Amino acid sequence: MSRSFARVPAPVNAHSHAFHRILRGRTHQGAPGGAGNFWSWRGQMYHAAAGLTPASYEQLATAVFAEMVVSGWSAVGEFHYVHHDVDGAPYAGAAEHGMELALARAAQAAGIRLVLLDSCYLQGGLAASGTVLELNETQKRFSDGDAARWLERHGRLAAALAAVDAGEGLVGLGAAIHSVRAVPPAALEHIAAGLDPALPLHVHLSEQPAENEACQAAYGLSPTGLLERAGLLTARLSAVHATHLSGADIAALGAAGAGIVMCPSTEADLGDGIGPARELADAGAVIALGSDQHAVLDPYLEQRALEHGARLRSGERGCFSPTELSAAARTGGLRSLGLGENEDYLKVRTDSVRTAGSRAAQLPLTATAADITEVHINGQLVARDGIHFRLGDPAGLYAAFFKANPEFS
Repeated sequence: MSRSFARVPAPVNAHSHAFHRILRGRTHQGAPGGAGNFWSWRGQMYHAAAGLTPASYEQLATAVFAEMVVSGWSAVGEFHYVHHDVDGAPYAGAAEHGMELALARAAQAAGIRLVLLDSCYLQGGLAASGTVLELNETQKRFSDGDAARWLERHGRLAAALAAVDAGEGLVGLGAAIHSVRAVPPAALEHIAAGLDPALPLHVHLSEQPAENEACQAAYGLSPTGLLERAGLLTARLSAVHATHLSGADIAALGAAGAGIVMCPSTEADLGDGIGPARELADAGAVIALGSDQHAVLDPYLEQRALEHGARLRSGERGCFSPTELSAAARTGGLRSLGLGENEDYLKVRTDSVRTAGSRAAQLPLTATAADITEVHINGQLVARDGIHFRLGDPAGLYAAFFKANPEFS
């Protein structure tokens, strides 16, 4: 039986934490009988991070990136902060970048474009009073000690990734500041002065009201204000989540032309709230999309959730046109990750039970990843009908990971 298709540019996933995929379907309850919240979820996330090794991370990330590919994502910004050994000590010698290279090899195996957003993470957070918290035992894996040492390791990482990429053009390097909770003002200024200005820079921003309150108590500014004071609020910055913003924050991010990476399925799953996406876009910010913790890996569901969130926030339909949704999934992501235009594309069924009768331009409001029949990346057909050409069914990769690593089961 013949099928009908639309050819569409392939979406870009601008925010991922690959290891968070361990938590899918396992963190929806906090204490016994309780639903939990972002902070109880965060504790379980730390437990997952504590057990990763380069070998187990490569196996897991290969499955995650393969699932991304068969779901239609062509590129990913991996916001990475699990840098060091389980005791917090740097991996020695040639193994220094073991965790980072594990992600690079996983991306190559899956055939997805990877921008590794290597993250600076220096302190354990901020208490509600504004008091700086010490790193906990798991967070020690994330920290290089100070901004200078992070910049030094980041500089060495570029050559290591280039050696793995070997001219294929799939793996690149970006940078990230985990959050203003994890990086103090002096370090922000050091990064502003020392980081290559050509690199994309990402930061978790105002995901929770508690972050804003603690930042205000500690520094007398909102997180956006603190970044602006440090000289980091520019067009190369992408603020991830940006859920709880004041009018002044929105104006500042818009005036800078900053990127805003919304992760609607994660923000809904964690109960973060609905961010001011329409207001940010109207102010001049550029919206992109990410899957963050991978509660869902489906670029169409992220586009739909962006629009539905804006409708719930405003009480109006059509807050984002289908063209704007497609742009957030594609051109906003390319810009956020510092990637140029390319010929990556999908073939999407227009005659499925979900899409039959849809106008082609309105597929972001009707299609899902199940309607993607072909995925083409870097000139290669890498997946068809949910099956990866080289790696097979990603479900099998996950089964093998959990069998080999029962501590995560």
